[in-house]
This record gives sequence, C-alpha cells and structure tokens, in this order.
Amino acid sequence: MFVNTLSRIIGCLIAIGAVVSYYAYQLTHVPPRTLIGWQWIAVIAVIVGIIAFILTPYLTVIPYVWMRDKIRKTAASDLVAAAIGLTVGLIISALLAIPLTSLPEPVGHILPFVGAVLFGYLGVAIAVMRKNDIASLFQSSLLRRRERDEERESERESKRESKRDKDRGLQIGVQSPILLDTSTIIDGRIADISQTGFISGTLTVPRFVLNELQRIADSADTMRRNRGRRGLEILNRLQKDATVPIEIVDTDIEGIADVDGKLVKMAKELHCPIITNDFNLNRVAELQGIKVLNINELANAIKPVLLPGEDIHIKIMQDGKELGQGVGYLDDGTMIVVENGRSYMNMTIEVTVTRVLQTVAGRMIFAHPKPQPQSGATTTSIQSPTKQRQMQ
Repeated sequence: MFVNTLSRIIGCLIAIGAVVSYYAYQLTHVPPRTLIGWQWIAVIAVIVGIIAFILTPYLTVIPYVWMRDKIRKTAASDLVAAAIGLTVGLIISALLAIPLTSLPEPVGHILPFVGAVLFGYLGVAIAVMRKNDIASLFQSSLLRRRERDEERESERESKRESKRDKDRGLQIGVQSPILLDTSTIIDGRIADISQTGFISGTLTVPRFVLNELQRIADSADTMRRNRGRRGLEILNRLQKDATVPIEIVDTDIEGIADVDGKLVKMAKELHCPIITNDFNLNRVAELQGIKVLNINELANAIKPVLLPGEDIHIKIMQDGKELGQGVGYLDDGTMIVVENGRSYMNMTIEVTVTRVLQTVAGRMIFAHPKPQPQSGATTTSIQSPTKQRQMQ
C-alpha cells in the first residue's frame, strides 16, 4: 500500500513538472500573443497531476508485481529457455531490420519494431515449449565432448603407464634387489627356487638380518640353534650357486628396533619386493604398498590339482577324526581323508577322490577306497613290516 501511494505521488509530481517545463519552454520560444495563460497552465497541470496520480500504480507497481510473481513461480529451466529464445529472436529481427529500413516511410520505421516484437515473442514461446529438446541437445553435445576428453585422457594415461611399466621392467630385469628375511633363509626352500631360474634380480640380505640369524645360531635353545645354523648353511649354498647373485649389504635403518620393521622401511626406500613366509610381515608389508613374494603361497599354487573321480595311490598313516576314517598325505603334505580307510592302516591302497576342499590351512582331499581285485590279481597294497614278520 505504501508503495502504491509513493508511486502515485512521484507520478503526480513528474506529470506536473513536465507541464511546467513545457510552459517554460513556450515562454522562451513562442511569441507572447500565442501563449496560453498561466491560469490554463495551472488547470492543465492539476488535471494531468490527477490523471498521473490515478494511473501511475497501474503503469509501474502493478506490472512490476505481476512480473515478479510470474518469474517467482516459473521454473528456472523456463527462464533460461525464454532468455535463449528471446536472444535468438532479437538477433533474427536485427538481421531483418536492415532490408526493412530501406522501405518507404512510414513502413520503414514501423516494420523493424513490429519484427522485433514478433520474433522476440516467437523465440520465447518456441524455446519454452521445446525446452526439453534443447536441454537434451546440449546434454548430448556436452556428453560427447566429455567422452572424447575422457578417451584422450585415458589414452595419455595408458601411454604414461606403459612407459612407467616398461622403465620399471627394464630396471627390474637389469638388477632389482629382492630382500630376504630371516624366516625365508631358515626355511631353505629359497635355495631350490633360485636354482629353477624363476627369480630375476639380486637376492639382498641386509646386515641386520644376518645378525639376527647369527643370534639364533648362538642361542642356548637346541631347536633355535639348529635352525640358525641351517640358515647360515642356506646362505653359504646361495653364495656358491651362480644362478642368482646374492649380496650382503651393510645398510641399517635408524630409529627402528625390530628386524621386520627395518625390512619394510628398506623395501619402501629401495622400491623392491620382500621374499618371506612370515604371515605378519606379509600383512604389514602389503598394507604399506610393498610387493611381497610369499613362499608358502607359491608352494600352494604349484600343488597338483586333483579332481573328483581321479584315482591315486596313498598310504594310510593314521586314524581320522570320524569313525572308520584313515588319513594319508601326498608328497607335498596335502592331507587326504579316506572314508573307511582305517582298516588299511600302514598300507598303500588305490583310492578315488570324491571332493576337494580349500581351507585356510591348505587343501584337504576326501576319498574312498577303490574296490580291490579279488582272485589271482596282484594288489597294490603293501603290508606293514609287523604283519610280514607275523606271517613269517
């Protein structure tokens, strides 16, 4: 309400000011005998002021409020589409105004204005009605451009990655250190693996690993002492073997007390893998992004694969957990549980594999005895020495 009243007062003052200004202009440019009297000017000013007082809100405030409410209720997508359509329509009308202005008067002045209004309205109306098509057009264009950019970036990244892999492969192929921990040396299988030629690089034994191995060899415990001496013998064997070079380095890691921590820190600094069969060291190294070569995982990976239905010969070594079960072992240590195999204790029999289970501890195979030949046939069973002496 206050806005309407204020607009009325301002409109009235502007109208009266316009009449007075026009009269002042007439005083300086029109002969005095043709001038209108100031009484009539006052009457005209009052009439114009009253009209302006009445009409000003309908020409200013009310259209503004209507337009504001419309814009507030209109979706943002419609506003964007209307702006785009209005811009396109005005551009078209501007292009058409050039030839239209050359037409004779008054058509040359009217048609450009009519064209601007017409094409502006058509641009707004068409853009709002087809906003979904326009949005999908822009989205598809942006999507294609983004896909092209992603493809180019992916190609560049793959080229950089292949170059890094090539450089890394060259470095590893030439001479990449591979750290050995104490458990791997004591285990001894690293000597046999190195002779196969599957290891490329230099086996590196830090001085702190060698010192720990010497402490184990000098231990008062007989078992630990034997293990330490076995580790020293394995190192001696690796030094004499020319298949894979071995190097003992004096590098030490300051600020870390335990050997495993020093090994992880050294591998991280040298960017080299660690050979180990220590479960805890394996997990700690993997968490820090260090490549680990686990001998136990290698041993499990190269175990022979037995499928249900295959026949194998196995010696029953001990009783199973269930009644009547017998247990035997393959050469690689895989346990085979034979149903009804207890009666064949200390005998080598032919069994048929029924199922294979992969557990945390390793692979477990279940089987049952294969029917033996009855008469006149040579069996594959081997009697125990105790039964042979009883028969004799």
